[in-house]
Amino acid sequence: MIKEKNKIEIIGLELPIFKGNDITLEKLADIISQYPIKDYDIIVIAETLISKAEGNIIERDKIIPTKEAIEIAKKINKDPKVVQVILNEAKEIVKIGKNFIITETKHGFVCANSGVDESNVLGIKTLPKDPDKSAEVIRKYIEKKTKKKIAVIISDSVGRPFRKGAIGIAIGVSGIIALWDRRGEKDLFGRELKSTEVAVADLIASAANLAMGEANEGVPVVIIRGAKVPFGNGKASDLIRNKEEDVFR
Repeated sequence: MIKEKNKIEIIGLELPIFKGNDITLEKLADIISQYPIKDYDIIVIAETLISKAEGNIIERDKIIPTKEAIEIAKKINKDPKVVQVILNEAKEIVKIGKNFIITETKHGFVCANSGVDESNVLGIKTLPKDPDKSAEVIRKYIEKKTKKKIAVIISDSVGRPFRKGAIGIAIGVSGIIALWDRRGEKDLFGRELKSTEVAVADLIASAANLAMGEANEGVPVVIIRGAKVPFGNGKASDLIRNKEEDVFR
C-alpha cells in the first residue's frame, strides 16, 4: 500500500505593488507577519522586493556611461547606462556573450549582468548589498512579532551553464542550513554517502519560484511549509564554489 510521505505546501502571498520609497525591510516583515505563520515555515522573498525596500533602484538620468561601458554596449546591444551599472556591480567580467555579460558580483555570485535588472521596477535595479543580513533582519522581526521559529530566504532567478531556462536560487539565507552536508550518512542499502552535499536553500528557492512566476503574477513572497530540512546558522555564501574549484571558468 502506498502512503503519503514528506508532504510540502507552497503558499504564494500577494502583496501590494511597492514603488520603493514606500517600503522598508521592517514594514515588509510586518506585512508578512499578518499571515498566520507556523513554526518552521520557510519564507522566500523575491530579491526585487528587498532591493526596493533598501533603495537599490538607480534613476537613469543619474548614470553617466564610461567609454568602456559604451564600447561593450555596442557589442551586446544594450543601453550603455545599464552596462555601466553592470560594471559597477561586478568584481570581475567572466565572459561577454551575444546580448549579456557574465560577471562575478561583489557578493561572489557568478551570473548574467551582475544581477542588474529592469523588470518590475521604475529604474535600474541592483542586487541587495548584503542579502544574508537582509534575510536576518526580516527573520528576527517576524520571529519577534509572531513568536514562531522560521527561516527566511531571499531568492533570485538565474540561468545555468548547459541548461536553458531560469530557476530560483538563494542569494540570502537566515535561519536554515543552506548547504546540507550528508556525507557519512547511509543510503537505502546501507552504503555510506561519500560526496553528497545538498543545496537546500537553492532547492527551496526554486520550488518557491513555481508560485512566484517570472512575469506579472504579483507573488513576491512564498511560504514553504513542511519541508524536512535542517534549521540552523546557514548563509547564501556557503553555496558559492571557490574559484579554484570551478572547472567552468
